[in-house]
Amino acid sequence: MSMFAGATLLASTLLGASPAPAAEPADVPAGVPAEFGTDWHDPITAAPPVTEPSGKSCRVTVAEAQFRDFTPYKGTYTPPRGCGDRWSKVVLRMDGKVKGRQFDRLGHLHVGGVEIFRTSTPEPSPDGIEWSVEKDVTRYSDTFRRSQDVEMLIGNVVDDTYTGVIDVKVTLTFYAGRPAATPDRVLTLQDGTLTTPRNSERIVAEVYATGSGGGCEEFWYLSVPDEAPYSCKAAGGPYREVQIKVDGQLAGIAAPFPHVWTGGWSNPFLWYVTPGPRAFDVKPIEYDLTPFAGILNDGRPHRVEVSVVGVPEGQSGWSAPVNVLVRQDAKSKHVTGKLTTHQVGDLANSSTYTPGSEHQVDTEGSHRLTVAGYVDTSHGRVATTVSRTLTNTSTHRWTDGENLDALDATWGDDELVTVDGRGPARTTRTQRTYTMDGSITIGAGDRLRTVLTLGDRATVGTTQAGRRIAWSWLDDTVEGDASWTLNVPRDQRHAVGTTSERYRLYGSDGCYDRSLTSVQGVLTEDRSGC
Repeated sequence: MSMFAGATLLASTLLGASPAPAAEPADVPAGVPAEFGTDWHDPITAAPPVTEPSGKSCRVTVAEAQFRDFTPYKGTYTPPRGCGDRWSKVVLRMDGKVKGRQFDRLGHLHVGGVEIFRTSTPEPSPDGIEWSVEKDVTRYSDTFRRSQDVEMLIGNVVDDTYTGVIDVKVTLTFYAGRPAATPDRVLTLQDGTLTTPRNSERIVAEVYATGSGGGCEEFWYLSVPDEAPYSCKAAGGPYREVQIKVDGQLAGIAAPFPHVWTGGWSNPFLWYVTPGPRAFDVKPIEYDLTPFAGILNDGRPHRVEVSVVGVPEGQSGWSAPVNVLVRQDAKSKHVTGKLTTHQVGDLANSSTYTPGSEHQVDTEGSHRLTVAGYVDTSHGRVATTVSRTLTNTSTHRWTDGENLDALDATWGDDELVTVDGRGPARTTRTQRTYTMDGSITIGAGDRLRTVLTLGDRATVGTTQAGRRIAWSWLDDTVEGDASWTLNVPRDQRHAVGTTSERYRLYGSDGCYDRSLTSVQGVLTEDRSGC
């Protein structure tokens, strides 16, 4: 069964249909029910909390709303009083609650047109759940220094069947103290164009790219070539790549993160307590556009476009808003420069369909881009070189009727940034690896089972003058196994499920290690320690 079909099937299942046999009993830990009931532990993740500086702080409510439809919340943000206008840290917190019956929903928050937060929601229990998300948003300090319009939207549908009203409150907490080093300007595109200050010396674009909307692009990693008999088709198969262009010239490439929302893989019982990586805090893709500063700093608007390779022409389903973070040379009115290198490798994208009783699509994709340029600043010439290499391999297997649907996929995004000027050259290498290995099967008695492992991994190392000066290693892995009976009323699904997450972050700044396990919605393990 396709993941897209699973979303449609879930809707019909909630309405109820003919009965089916119960699941076979399984051994469960003491104090854990034999199957899911009408309530479960509030959603929780193993990710580290945002550290809070000591000293004085000020809190501002940015949005408070109940989302019942697709009407955005609109308000006004006013800077805090009593904590100055240069902060050591700014922390966003969203508190949410919902009860009844509802799908997972995507949401965003804009302040002054800048997207500072993108999220998705958990699916509720009949008795109701509460959850919270924290995010370090210090880098948007330039936006927070002025009164701004606020827009927040978590699109929702509430009717006689889907009764869950999503109730949220978002605050910003500002910490006084030694100001953090933050971008001087945070810009958005105006009619698809960007005008940077003429003294910009570092320019970074960030793109909150998500495939969503309820169609096949929500499960883009399962797309197959047109000749394959599967419910989600794309001529080029599942390879996706998020590109950014400046005046039509390719300026950055990236592998999108394969998000799994809390109704994903046809099995919300996997995610009721622990969501997949990044589901509640969608991280933006970052592109270092500094090699293009010499072009962008002429005081004129330049067209900046984001596109997703592999999306069938005319098909919607991707959202990719752009923020641009700029650091300026305070001692120069105009920073000049030049793009010196622009090397675009061939885009390799091959999806091979093999028919049989078990159909199979094997995909291999890769791409490479190197750009380099310099800027002449008040403190001398600074050259920046950015090289990025993307890889993707996947094997997708399914049977007629899609009663078996399985994927084993890996995405690699390897980035090397070297900044040479004002002292020894500094090189930062970031190696990102995303993994997905899972299957859906429908067995006897219309029993649907999903087994899935998701991985979000990254290693970062910075060297200067041949010496490593900083490093980190991240591994966020979520594993789940859940089953439920199709085509029956909600109270006859006899759902069971175990989900675990281990989040490990080691590096020159310290160590963090936390593990969570839930069984039938009961949190059975919450362990921390390095």
